[in-house]
Amino acid sequence: MSRLFRDVEGGPRCPHGSVVCIGAFDGLHLGHQALVRHTVARARALGVEAVVLSFEPLPREFFAPAAPPPRLLLTHAKAERLFGLGADQLGLLRFDRRFSSMSAEDFVRTVLMGRLCAREVWVGPEFRFGKGRGGDIALLQRMGAAHGFSAGEIEPFLLDGERVSSTKIREALLGGDFDTAAEFLGRPYAIDGHVVPGKRLGRTLGFPTANLRFAGKTPALSGIYATWVHGVGDKPHASVSSLGTRPTVAGVEPLLEAHLFDFNGDLYGRRIEVEFVAKLRDELKFSDLPALTAQMHRDAEQARAILSQEVFA
Repeated sequence: MSRLFRDVEGGPRCPHGSVVCIGAFDGLHLGHQALVRHTVARARALGVEAVVLSFEPLPREFFAPAAPPPRLLLTHAKAERLFGLGADQLGLLRFDRRFSSMSAEDFVRTVLMGRLCAREVWVGPEFRFGKGRGGDIALLQRMGAAHGFSAGEIEPFLLDGERVSSTKIREALLGGDFDTAAEFLGRPYAIDGHVVPGKRLGRTLGFPTANLRFAGKTPALSGIYATWVHGVGDKPHASVSSLGTRPTVAGVEPLLEAHLFDFNGDLYGRRIEVEFVAKLRDELKFSDLPALTAQMHRDAEQARAILSQEVFA
């Protein structure tokens, strides 16, 4: 049986019971990690499976398709990291019109009870679910008392007295504050994926790039950055990266383009991770390609200078 499932209906996936946590888990920051680790620990103590429930697309993406919130973590990376934290099963439930009309009570009966045979359910602070956000921890506890499972809410995760949240991480990234984002995430902010072919314009201009797409998601960053690329060799590779729609060449789709310094090789299809170190500037529209190329040389020089001060153990 696959450890990943999408459907709310179907036969029991955990006939011997489970401990479940629910959330968007965008970014999988320290607060999310605490919730998942607690769930896994409780599942191990009870001898049942640990199940993480999330949604794809995220509810805010579904309800605001014209202006979706920036996504901190792409779906494949979120799945890998959740399994890495010990989840036995991951439900990326399809958040569509039918699902959005499901009442909180029906969600409990159909998913938590019927699909997962939950023995415990854990959520983060102020969690809401179901049609019109009608479900909360109080409803979970009332239904749990009637149907044989318990429900609990973990405390907010504080760092130096400040609550960790995906919203604050987005704000930090938007302001180029990668140190704060890394503290809240428990790791440097990075985007990973498989390198895809581009239009080879960068190669024509003397700046070949490894390109990552976003599968229709809105990235949390935009601009030009000093970056490290992981997954190419034994050590991180210094690079300068552009993240945006490339207005000078009338681009539309967000694209992450990483130019690896002093690198000559084929990365198509390779899984890489681009770690963001410092923002150099906003994305701009230039009058012509020579003006763009001149600025790219300045960006590369600045990125090299910044990264030369970085030390990896």
